[in-house]
Amino acid sequence: MDTIVAVATPPGRSAIGVIRLSGPQAIDIIRALVCDDSFNPEPNRTVPKTIVRESGEPLDYALVTHFEGPHSFTGEDIIEISCHGSPVILRELLDRIQRLDGRLAGPGEFTLRACQNGKMNLTQAEAIRDLINAQTDAAAVQAARQLRGELSVALRPAKECLIEVIVRLESALEFVEDDLPAVQVHEISAQLIGVQQSIQELAATYSSGHLLRDGLKVAIIGRPNVGKSSLFNRLLRLDRAIVTEIAGTTRDSITEAVSLRGIPISLTDTAGIRRASDRIEEIGVERSHQAMADADLLIVVIDGSTGILPEDSSVLAEAANARYLVAVNKCDLPAAPDLENQLGDLATVVHLSALTAEGLENLTTAILEPFGTVDSEGVGLLVTDSRHYDLLRRTESALAESLASLRDDASEELVLVGLHNALKFLGEITGETTTEHILSEIFSTFCIGK
Repeated sequence: MDTIVAVATPPGRSAIGVIRLSGPQAIDIIRALVCDDSFNPEPNRTVPKTIVRESGEPLDYALVTHFEGPHSFTGEDIIEISCHGSPVILRELLDRIQRLDGRLAGPGEFTLRACQNGKMNLTQAEAIRDLINAQTDAAAVQAARQLRGELSVALRPAKECLIEVIVRLESALEFVEDDLPAVQVHEISAQLIGVQQSIQELAATYSSGHLLRDGLKVAIIGRPNVGKSSLFNRLLRLDRAIVTEIAGTTRDSITEAVSLRGIPISLTDTAGIRRASDRIEEIGVERSHQAMADADLLIVVIDGSTGILPEDSSVLAEAANARYLVAVNKCDLPAAPDLENQLGDLATVVHLSALTAEGLENLTTAILEPFGTVDSEGVGLLVTDSRHYDLLRRTESALAESLASLRDDASEELVLVGLHNALKFLGEITGETTTEHILSEIFSTFCIGK
């Protein structure tokens, strides 16, 4: 296997830049880089060394760490070079390593090698990606749990039970001429029902897990000058959008990330929706409609001091085909006389003041309620990945087929088809039966250097 190399720190200037090498030539390459053929770095020790150019001139002063295989992250010899984080130095060092037969690593290739060398299973590898990409503390906690192998442990009893049942049925198929006794059929059915229920319970956590991992897209919409940008800033706790008393101040959509009770939210402030007066405003309104189409939830902001105007009614009509709630802003001002009558037919209505933050907690509750609230503090293991969820559902379906075959007194061969499929699907979750194509798709989502 060749030796791969990548920069493990983010692009740009920084105090330190880390370059990682993994593979059989890692030691030879570092010896060439420090111009010392006798250099034999002690495992798990960091030593200062001078990295030199091919001309013999110093390139940088770095810290070199050797992680000896098979006890390293990838199971191979790993060298980490911690040098100054200048893009110029990192680029030259990468070029030099490639001339020494190092190959640039692909996305997630270090972690892929860890999987291939038995250092972790596929769910743990995916947890590394999720931990790096975590947007909230709760998402990081879930990723850390999966990195510890909790999902694999949760699946183990089901896999062991399936193997036991498969062995019994295969033996009966091979050595017993008569059909299985009714008592054994009942026992096998009870075992499979138990496995099916455990899979169902685990799959049922996906709605909460998906929410913690991927979050929601929420767009704030409404006619001009109802306080959309003020509400946007209040939810962000940051003066991100420009706010003035002039209608139409926001001409373009602005999106920022925020955490609401541990749930990551992609929050978009949009231009006021009305008949545009110029081409720039027209583009802004078009982008508002695009944000509406992409959002999981719309917050329709209405000025409570003026009541629902014809422009508000138009926005509400557009939002009617999507999931939305109504935020009646400016409750710190006297309400319009007929406001309550106007709001009578609307489903979810929250009164608030973007100026004073009154009603903001009620708005947060209303945003999250349609998607199922998650106790991000005391929640147990959740299925967060759509791939895992899909395979769990396939497992459940395969088990249902086998149970139906048992009830219909079908032959052992037919019952075994579903059981083998169920075991294969569970194996795909942890990577035991995953194809190269699926592995390529999964690791293409990783960052280079990990």
